[in-house]
Amino acid sequence: MQIIMDAHLHSRFSRATSQNMNVDGLFRWAKYKGVDLIGTADFTHPFWLAELKEKLTERGDGLLKLKTFQNEGDPLFILTTEISAIFTQDRKVRKIHLVIFAPSFEVVDKINQKLEKIGNLYADGRPIFGMSAKELAKIILDVSEDCLIVPAHAYTPWFSIFGSNSGFDSVEECFGELTSKIFAIESGLSSDPPMSWRNSKLDRYTILSFSDAHSLSNIAREAVVLSLDTPSYQEIAQAIRNRDPKKILYTIEFFPEEGKYHFDGHRSCQVSLPPEETKKLNGRCPKCGKPLTIGVMHRVVDLADREAGFVPKNAIPFKSLVRLDEIIAESLGQQPSSQAVFREYQNLVQGVSPELPLLLDLSLEDLKGKTSEKIIEGIKKVRDGQIEKIPGYDGVYGVIKLKEGKGAPKPKQQKLF
Repeated sequence: MQIIMDAHLHSRFSRATSQNMNVDGLFRWAKYKGVDLIGTADFTHPFWLAELKEKLTERGDGLLKLKTFQNEGDPLFILTTEISAIFTQDRKVRKIHLVIFAPSFEVVDKINQKLEKIGNLYADGRPIFGMSAKELAKIILDVSEDCLIVPAHAYTPWFSIFGSNSGFDSVEECFGELTSKIFAIESGLSSDPPMSWRNSKLDRYTILSFSDAHSLSNIAREAVVLSLDTPSYQEIAQAIRNRDPKKILYTIEFFPEEGKYHFDGHRSCQVSLPPEETKKLNGRCPKCGKPLTIGVMHRVVDLADREAGFVPKNAIPFKSLVRLDEIIAESLGQQPSSQAVFREYQNLVQGVSPELPLLLDLSLEDLKGKTSEKIIEGIKKVRDGQIEKIPGYDGVYGVIKLKEGKGAPKPKQQKLF
């Protein structure tokens, strides 16, 4: 059985997150997207956990279902959260985010009982703890070895295991003797699997991709596609631990250039630079002289011991997509947030096919007569890789355009020096 999983996202109790990120909204948009298994998000927050318990029921296999919907094929939930560790190690401040998977409400309750003694769980859906990632991992694994701990968005400049401003150069440096208990990393929006394949030390880890969605429309902008006998928490966890290519079929990726930390740069000066140019400038902005924010590609290059293009044995494949609403917007000459785009999006995902199956698998012939030829052509261009990329930098999202597109005006381009 093939399922699409997005396990890293946030509830409305997290900062800078839409108030529409409630249980019913997650369920509804998972159906729009074609997601079969969606993370609960934020299970450490007491109010959100109470809502999860009110709305969801455990199936007995580590997965949960919405109490009011029990139709075959409805999206299921898996208990996940993200936590933040801020600490000092080797005279440097470290800021690491971790995605946690848990197999039951019972285990979640025990984790929260431990964590509430060392941090304020009410303050944010993604709580902050003043202790090391290793210490937090030990607390969680002492509750249950069935939990999975995944370093989140591994290369982003802040709050990640390999981040330029507060991270480490290896998993071992971060987790020490608990390294053998870490089985996966999350690539993040600004990188894709081939970037991690350049680092031989990461060959033993499963490279996962999730949306880190703060709004409903961003659900499954990245995801994992699995082939499971009978979907359960244990089967999913085992597939991740074993980096099993028979179980993990491929990941669905953002084009990493669209991520807001792909290149180095300085947002105030609209300066964006590839790593080799940054090094020539000794890491300083060519306009104002201040330090540049060192992006994901730069960190990948610094940690790489292989040339670009190397593919490790048993590497899990990936497919890069452009979101359907963005394709519709460019085709119609509208912004993705416009009502015209939303109406056409709803027409397609409710009347033809959920978004991801439509983008990945649906025959273009089957779309004829159901949407405009421009939209069909846009989907074809993405499948054929006919796109233009302007990399993101220093918190500014990159731009992905269909080649020769005549749609919405291009956002103002950052300056490349």
